[in-house]
Parts: sequence; C-alpha cells; structure tokens
Amino acid sequence: MGFVINYAHRGASGHCPENTLAAFAKAIDLGATGIETDVHMTKDGRLVLIHDASLKRTTGINAYVKDLTLDEVKAADAGSWFHKDYKGETVPTLEELLDFIRTKDVMLNLELKSGIVQYPGLEEKTVETVRRYKMDDRVIISSFNHYSLVKVKQIAPEMKTGILYSEGLYEPWVYAQRLGASALHAAHYAVLPEFVQAAQAVDIDYTPFTVNDAGVMARLLAAGVAGIITDYPDRLAALLSLKGS
Repeated sequence: MGFVINYAHRGASGHCPENTLAAFAKAIDLGATGIETDVHMTKDGRLVLIHDASLKRTTGINAYVKDLTLDEVKAADAGSWFHKDYKGETVPTLEELLDFIRTKDVMLNLELKSGIVQYPGLEEKTVETVRRYKMDDRVIISSFNHYSLVKVKQIAPEMKTGILYSEGLYEPWVYAQRLGASALHAAHYAVLPEFVQAAQAVDIDYTPFTVNDAGVMARLLAAGVAGIITDYPDRLAALLSLKGS
C-alpha cells in the first residue's frame, strides 16, 4: 500500500467546530496529512470557509454568505454551537488557512460550493489565491458542480481536480478522464475494489468521503484508495500506523 492521504473533513470536525482554525490545527495534531474544507464567497468578493450557503446552522445568523460582507461574516461566532470552549471562533478566510498550512506538510482539498448559490468568479478567485501563495502543487479542487471543475481546468490546466459524487456514476474513471480530473471523491458506499483498480489503471485516484468507521476505513485501505476523508483523522492515523503507511 502506498502513501494514503488522511484528509480531515472540515478539519477535525469530530473534535472541534467544523471549518474553523481550531479544527484545522487539531487535525494536524491528530495526524492528518490533508485538510478538506468548503469555499463560499461573501458579498464583497472574499473567499470564506464554511460548509453551508447560510450561516444559520453554525453561527445562528439567519443569512446567506452571499448577502454579507466579510466583516459581517467575521463578526459571527462559529464555535459556540459546538461547545462553549470554542466561543469566539470565527469563519476563516481561505487566506488564513493558506497562511496556517504554508509551512506544514499537508495537502489541501478545497471544495467549491457552487451549487445552491452560484458565485460569479468563484473559480477564478480560488485559483488566483492558491497561485498567489504558490501552493498549486499542494491543492486539489473538488466540487459536486462538475461545470466548476471544468472551468478550473480551463483557467489552470495544472491544477488537480476531484469529482465529487454520491451514488452509481457509471465508469466514473472514464468520465474523470473526459473532465481532465485527477481524482474521484466518491461517497464511501459507492467505492468497490474493482472500481479503484480500474481508476488506478488510468492514473485516477479514489478518495472516498466521509469515513468515520474504522472497519470501513480498513476495507477502503485494502481496496487501494489514495486518500480518505474523515471527521476523525486520529482514527485513520492509527490504522495507517498499523499498516505502515
């Protein structure tokens, strides 16, 4: 088994409030070798890391990211919903995360949230920001919106992309080649060993999500996946240590 990337889903979101600097720092402490996070855009064109199009679930503010300025988003408390110890955690910007990991040996999976809300220029701004930090070789851009992935490849042919999907996509490795994608980020139940082998044969990686059960992790590792996205990077780190990856 080759090196498997241990992607912390929204940071170590099983231990900390998701998509916060606390969650990203905890992920690295727990052995993550990659961070997965979600990119939205504010009213004034700033890239922020939050899963939902609305701030309601994680901050209590009943408003969409697209309708607020960065200052307004930053004023929200993104930690208290998880535990009082995290009161005052804010929604980070992409720049803040890139600053944090630039000296750390981790990969970064940026999921573009161009679904419920269409953000004009999201792909361009994301690519520009990654390039500005000279981290092209450590970033993969994923999305459920595959038009966004095609646009990223048009803007930045060198950028790696990952196709997110949930169920029975037929011969997804063939589809990935058509889109110029580097990886298939599939729901773990849609990943079979023969799929992994077929994808490997054409240099396409499988990185399943969101895998929190150690038994499922072990099955996927045996199948030969290139990475796993998990809320609990410590669980995956322990398995990988046993397997010598």
